[in-house]
Amino acid sequence: MQRVVRGRVREWTAVLSVVSLALVFGAALGAIPRALLPVAPDAVFDVIPHVNAVLSTLAIVTIVAGVTASRRGDYERHRRLMVVSLFFFAGFLVLYLYKVTIQGPASFPGPAAVEQYLYLPLLAVHILLAVVCVPLLYYVFLLAATRPITEVFDTRHKQVARVAAALWVVSFVLGNVVYVLLYIVY
Repeated sequence: MQRVVRGRVREWTAVLSVVSLALVFGAALGAIPRALLPVAPDAVFDVIPHVNAVLSTLAIVTIVAGVTASRRGDYERHRRLMVVSLFFFAGFLVLYLYKVTIQGPASFPGPAAVEQYLYLPLLAVHILLAVVCVPLLYYVFLLAATRPITEVFDTRHKQVARVAAALWVVSFVLGNVVYVLLYIVY
C-alpha cells in the first residue's frame, strides 16, 4: 500500500481531501442523516465544545513543538509530534462532526453587532483556513509517511509544511477564539 500511495501522493491527497471536506460540509449542512448515529445524552453534547477546545490547544502546542524540533534537526521527534497533532485534530474532527450532525451548527448567543462584525468574520477565516489546510496536511503527511526521513528532503514536504503548519496553527487559534465567544463570553 505504501508504494501505491508513494507514487500517487497528489491523487491520494485529492481523494482524501474531497472525502474529508464532503463529510464536514455534509454534517454542517445537515446532509448526513442523524438516524445513522446513536444519540448521546445531553451532557455529552454539552462537554464536546470544551473537549474540542482542549484538543485544539494541545494541537497548537504539538504543532509548534514539532516545527521547533524540525528546525533543530530532530526529525524523529518532529515526526512523532506531527503524528500526535494529527491525532488531536482527528479527535477534534470526530467530536465536531458528531455534534454538528446530531444538533446542527451552534448559533451565536451574543449581540447581533458582535456576531456580524466579530464572530462571523472570525468564523469565516477559521473555516477558510481549515478548508485550505486539509489538502496541505494530507499532502505533507503522505509525503512523510511513504518515505524514510532521508528521502523526505527530496520532496516538497518542507516548503508545503511551512505553509500548512502556519495556517493550521492560525486556524486552531481562531477556532479557540470562536469557542470563547460561543461558550465563555456569551
